[in-house]
Amino acid sequence: MKNNVGKTDKMIRLILALAIALCYYFNMITGTLATVLLIVAIALALTSFLNFCPAYALFGFNTKEK
Repeated sequence: MKNNVGKTDKMIRLILALAIALCYYFNMITGTLATVLLIVAIALALTSFLNFCPAYALFGFNTKEK
């Protein structure tokens, strides 16, 4: 796995994941939407920690600074 997630992209992903988690915690989202968004939040956090996004690799994107 070649790193393809830059610092700014990483921070945006973490902030979005945290926002989704907080919305779930405070019952602002419920039901199926909550489940789907939690899966998205987990994916965002995981790709942020791994510095690798499979979708970026598939489409040839790279936000990592050289």
